Amino acid sequence: MELRPYERRDLPGIIAICEAEGWPSLPADAERAHRILTNPGVTTFVAVDAGDVVGFVSLMSDGEVQAYLATMAVVATSRGQGIGTRLVRKAFAVCGAERLDLLSSADGFYDRLIHTRLPGYRLYPPFVE
Repeated sequence: MELRPYERRDLPGIIAICEAEGWPSLPADAERAHRILTNPGVTTFVAVDAGDVVGFVSLMSDGEVQAYLATMAVVATSRGQGIGTRLVRKAFAVCGAERLDLLSSADGFYDRLIHTRLPGYRLYPPFVE
């Protein structure tokens, strides 16, 4: 298992993972997905096993204090092996931030990590009616 920074050649594997999860945003436009994964302030790592992308993480950071875990997934057949934890740790170590926030419905995974649970909101445009 290799953990390394994202490269364009990893995009088909990431898109396949997103499609399997039912996440439409990245698969909708491959060029936009590549920009999302490589924009300034974004840290993206992949887990590769036998040449196949089996997981990825993408987080955004100010490089000093705050980071936000935008997306993380591991293929179903590779879960439970510590890949997700390794990806999160690796990306966080590289991004330069002091803390990492996230929104997730995968509570079982994140509950195992050292954390503080805080309430939050996800706002969608137009924000007000």
